[in-house]
Amino acid sequence: MIDQNLLRYQLDSLKKKLLIRGFILETEKIKEMEKNRKNFQIKTENLQAIRNVLSREIGILKKENKETLKIKDRVLKINKKLQRCQIKLKYFKKKLLKIYNEIPNLPSEDTILNCLKNKNKEIIKWGKIKKFDFKIKDHVELGEKLQGLDWKSSVKISGSRFVIMKGKIALLHRALSQFMIDIHTIKHGYLETYVPYIVNSESLYGTGQLPKFSSELFHIQSPEKNSQNFQYTLIPTAEVPLTNLVRNRIVSKEELPIMLTALTPCFRLENPSYGKESRGLIRMHQFEKVEIVQIVHPKSSMKALEELTSHAEEILKLLDLPYRKVQLCPNDLGFSSTKTYDLEVWFPFQKKYREISSCSNMSDFQARRMKSRYISVSDKTKKKLLHTINGSALALSRTLGAVLENYQLENGTIEVPKVLQKKYMNGLKILS
Repeated sequence: MIDQNLLRYQLDSLKKKLLIRGFILETEKIKEMEKNRKNFQIKTENLQAIRNVLSREIGILKKENKETLKIKDRVLKINKKLQRCQIKLKYFKKKLLKIYNEIPNLPSEDTILNCLKNKNKEIIKWGKIKKFDFKIKDHVELGEKLQGLDWKSSVKISGSRFVIMKGKIALLHRALSQFMIDIHTIKHGYLETYVPYIVNSESLYGTGQLPKFSSELFHIQSPEKNSQNFQYTLIPTAEVPLTNLVRNRIVSKEELPIMLTALTPCFRLENPSYGKESRGLIRMHQFEKVEIVQIVHPKSSMKALEELTSHAEEILKLLDLPYRKVQLCPNDLGFSSTKTYDLEVWFPFQKKYREISSCSNMSDFQARRMKSRYISVSDKTKKKLLHTINGSALALSRTLGAVLENYQLENGTIEVPKVLQKKYMNGLKILS
């Protein structure tokens, strides 16, 4: 959520900035509602003040054994007016909050300057694209030939956009996840964290998935019918539970940065689409992902984004997978992001780079929703909002697909990336 003071005092300027990212702010509607909110806020406060004065008078008259009926009658009438004003005030606050909840984060100045034509800016390309001297296959055909990707059984059990992995491909999938977690914890200094895969609505609101993206989530019902949180949701990403660890918390400035990583399944109601763009492991309802999160001081957040993105890049480099890094233009930013880098890995069969990681600086957007602040030991009077950074490092299904395609041999077998062979694949060099 953006700062509501901007909506009250810098509305026209805010409208221009949001227009850059393709969001039209209904300023006249907000002005009218804000006018009504302010009007009923003043009326409510005035009536409360009058009631307080009269209540004190009643107290004085009672001590003096004097008549209080007339004043009590006035208090009764004021209470009725106050109740009507409070209902109206609550109504306009609720309407304004609904509007505020649908407003995306503001793009950073760097995002605006680098992407003036609303085109994603390529920052770097890394790695040598392999030239095959034989007719290559896509990862779906490769996985089926090795009897490691079973799509038919998954459709029977769950439906489309799920997969069953078997044998050496299942081992490779697990090896990739352990490799990523080891790099991020041992080399990069993230704290490995096990988190729930089911979260409540407050957590999803905190990171920006609710209320706007409710239709893209898998919701489930709690068997505890008397529970206040009757509806739960399967996590779309470990970003949700990891970031919410600081919800409603005031952390010491000296604790920053907080660096967390988790390997979890992710559940998403992807839009139905067909063809090679979403074929196989590219777009799944359920997939695993290693997430990295940094919770930082506001002055460090842009530097933290660069660092976190480099950590995701290193996984691709160690696996020797060609990729490119692009900075997203304002139109392509996620709802909560102020600046985002996408990492796109090379898929030889499609002859195309496909997104494998998205690394974003959310500035104070999530922290404001979560009421996540920091305080300095030297000055405990000032509580300021934290900044949150997160990224995929990496999405495992797409990494697996990229390895299968980039490491395929002419006979349909798969060479195992060298970095995985000894420690993670029990010395296995070829999947056959």
